[in-house]
Amino acid sequence: MARHEPDADFTAYMSGRMLWLRRVAFLLCRDWDRADDLAQTAITRLYMRWPKVRDSVENLDGYLRTILVNAYLTEQRSPWWKRISLHGEHDEDASQHQAGGLAFEFDADTSLDLRAALTALAPRQRAVIVLRYYCDLSVEQTAQELGCMPSTVKSQTARALATLRRVLGSEFPIAAP
Repeated sequence: MARHEPDADFTAYMSGRMLWLRRVAFLLCRDWDRADDLAQTAITRLYMRWPKVRDSVENLDGYLRTILVNAYLTEQRSPWWKRISLHGEHDEDASQHQAGGLAFEFDADTSLDLRAALTALAPRQRAVIVLRYYCDLSVEQTAQELGCMPSTVKSQTARALATLRRVLGSEFPIAAP
């Protein structure tokens, strides 16, 4: 019976994180099917390490998010994803987002414009924007998650915001970082 306890702990933890994990994955890759695959990869990798990390890792959400972002960046480096381009209807309305405990509601057109603008970003820049502004992480936390220096996060953020300003135009005023 003690054998099922780690699985029960893992199931309880993940049941409260699935929607969040899937939304972060979608913001990274812009495809719900790929988001599901990325989320599943992150879940599997966390499950494989669960006995070691459940008591030793202070921030499990951060650990899971790091696994997800690393899986996304690794996938972006592989050539297979470039051959597949799915442009279809999405099975969920992503016009309501949760960031830093605050809910932001966008109309459908604004939400589509923002999601489309994210595709103009390089994968690492998209990861920085999602971590900084959707997950509400600081520069230092983002650097830790991506395994880089805070100065890299700052420069990637500046470049990403400049690209978003250019793509979105004047109707979406984006403040400087």
